[in-house]
Amino acid sequence: MQSSLFFEFSKRNVRLHWFRSLLAVIGIVIGVVTIATMGILGNSLVLAISDSLSTVGDSIIVTPHSGGGMMGGGGTSADLITERDVEQIRRAVAPDLTIPVYSGSSRMKIGLEDTAGIIYGLKQDDIPLLLELEKGSYLRGSSGCMVGQKFADENDITIGTRITVGDKGSLRVVGILKERGMGFDINPDYGIVVDDKWFSDAFDQQDYNMVIVKVKDLNSIEKVKDAIDKKLNRRETIVDVIDTKAILETILTTFGQISTFTTAIGGISLIVAGVSILNIMMMSVTERIKEIGVLRSIGTQRKEVRRMFLYEALILGLLGSVIGGVLALGGGYAVSLLMLQTTEYLFVPSSIVYVFYGMAFGIGTSLLSGLYPAWKASNLNPIDALRHE
Repeated sequence: MQSSLFFEFSKRNVRLHWFRSLLAVIGIVIGVVTIATMGILGNSLVLAISDSLSTVGDSIIVTPHSGGGMMGGGGTSADLITERDVEQIRRAVAPDLTIPVYSGSSRMKIGLEDTAGIIYGLKQDDIPLLLELEKGSYLRGSSGCMVGQKFADENDITIGTRITVGDKGSLRVVGILKERGMGFDINPDYGIVVDDKWFSDAFDQQDYNMVIVKVKDLNSIEKVKDAIDKKLNRRETIVDVIDTKAILETILTTFGQISTFTTAIGGISLIVAGVSILNIMMMSVTERIKEIGVLRSIGTQRKEVRRMFLYEALILGLLGSVIGGVLALGGGYAVSLLMLQTTEYLFVPSSIVYVFYGMAFGIGTSLLSGLYPAWKASNLNPIDALRHE
């Protein structure tokens, strides 16, 4: 009963001083919205990057140590990986899959339009291991090609379109690939994929630009890397071995730290709101010294006076946090749509939890801000409080 009575006293004081209470609530709302929105944006960014790069998280990329491995189309033998090297890699990583890749770039003609694009040469059996089909079919001969989704959209390419690759000949589009996103191995979204024999003949290139190893067990990536390194780099460094899982983890860690930093910036605004509540509560104590004196003179205990002021801080914190939590969902939706052009990561648990983090921080900040005023009020001398003018 007594707790209910002191809670009613707290509600009455918030209502009587509604304007300054409103300002405190607005401060809490701003802090909660900022924390939750920044947290949602940061988490959505991490999830988007993770989804974009997850397709290559199980890969090891082997490139020539000279650094010319990604250029293709006419590199010297020193810039390429030989068939003998590929066989050594295959033996070192067995039973994991070894996929040799030609890569290059060329001017192309599509209808009457001239453009340029990346060209990847792959064995026909290896293509389904790396790339997913959107429509059409996979390569079945050396006279066709497959086109990346972005390249197809930008150049109005459909199944059956003919693409002339420089002076190398004409290819018929037999399939359009699903959008793959950013990767560390190959990026076919803005290029075409051809049969490896066609690439070798067209560019007069026998050796490969890179080798991709698809690791079945992610826990064995380090072991597979070491096996390749020992096999090919025993006397001198011939190839560079890149672990995409390690790169992926580094990128995700970096974006996670950025997310934490932006959320912490949001916390600063909530601390400012806490200072505002502290100021309001101190004003409330000063204005109600006589009231506190009366309560203490009729037997009200110190802990009950403390509770009354803490209730007031809790009411302000709850109001601001609940309103801020609701608005944060709208803010997260708007920011995700603006920054990422998608809201698919908004309602996942790891994003929604930031709303509850923001609300909990808002309520906690309010209670902490009310501790000192509540303590000061409960320790006033009743006689001095009754004499106060």
